[in-house]
Amino acid sequence: MRVTVKPELLNWARERAGLDAEQLLKRFPKFEDWERGELEPTLKQLETFAKAVHAPIGYLFLDAPPEELLPVPDFRTMAQAAQQHASPDLLDTIYLCQQRQEWYRDHARLHGESVLSFVGKTGTGNNIERVAAEIRHALTFDLQERQDLPTWAEALRHFVEQVERLGVLVMVSGVVGSNNKRKLDPEEFRGFALVDELAPLVFINGADTKAAQMFTLAHELAHIWLGKSGVSDAQVAIIPDNKVEHWCNIVAAEVLAPLASVRQAYEVGAELHSEIQRLARVFKVSTLVVLRRLFDVGAISQERLWTTYREELARLRSLQRGGSGGGDFYRTLGVRVSKRFARAVVASTLEGQTLFRDAFRMLGIKKPATFYQAARELGVR
Repeated sequence: MRVTVKPELLNWARERAGLDAEQLLKRFPKFEDWERGELEPTLKQLETFAKAVHAPIGYLFLDAPPEELLPVPDFRTMAQAAQQHASPDLLDTIYLCQQRQEWYRDHARLHGESVLSFVGKTGTGNNIERVAAEIRHALTFDLQERQDLPTWAEALRHFVEQVERLGVLVMVSGVVGSNNKRKLDPEEFRGFALVDELAPLVFINGADTKAAQMFTLAHELAHIWLGKSGVSDAQVAIIPDNKVEHWCNIVAAEVLAPLASVRQAYEVGAELHSEIQRLARVFKVSTLVVLRRLFDVGAISQERLWTTYREELARLRSLQRGGSGGGDFYRTLGVRVSKRFARAVVASTLEGQTLFRDAFRMLGIKKPATFYQAARELGVR
């Protein structure tokens, strides 16, 4: 049975997925005929097409392409992100995280958990050094302890654990849900924050470098403290026009690399490239954060900042990005969906309060055996 679909909706779905017609021809040899309106697809073909472009099939029967808006404020400043609509990957990731947050909010209310006093506690007019110090204190964020960690991966893992202990759900993934074929693009977004007094949530794009993820986590945590949800690109050297992003950038930099500590650690007269590498290892932040901090303490000029920033950005982009979403499923489950969230869902399911079907969907699990193994790995009995 063939179905009538307006060609402009097929074109919209293809462009929404960032694909050209040639990329679809192998799976749909008659796609160009569909898009020209010369041939109608069968219902089965249309269902397969909708899955291929990650679009709800109902959208393809509308009279005109829908206007899809981000469900949270868009604070991104990258040119590529600003010029394009949000991709299906970004939209689906936000929707999934909102579903998880809604579940955890109800779970927290059911168990009588108190609202988190730090959510929306501050404002952009507050002293940045004081706010950053308050965040570090709440995290028990010991700079010396972080400096002693051998790798950025260990530093990030430790940082995530500290933030989760506060009550924030931290999810780090480089793919949509558990679908390794749908990789997230850090050029589109680096993270987002979903503010809630009971279930604040931070999502970090795991396809970015570990050092960059450190800054993104600090940036999104500043959003939680400020009480402002939003999608970010969190580039420390960029000075956003948006007041919220500007403030969160500065707070994040001060949390990770306080100016007083940078002044003390900086070796005057050292060769710049080797010095930013050394300081990056000391503070477990990206070299781009170090560059910005050196400018802030007056160690380099603005011209030197931008020249070196562009060079360093090109070098980092040439390196292989981390966090592709692979690895041992059970080891990464708590990272992808938040260990706090995963334990709560598993415990609630075993107690009969949450349906296995809903737990499987939220955790990205398909088989009961996988679920019970995950419960053991998470320490839930």
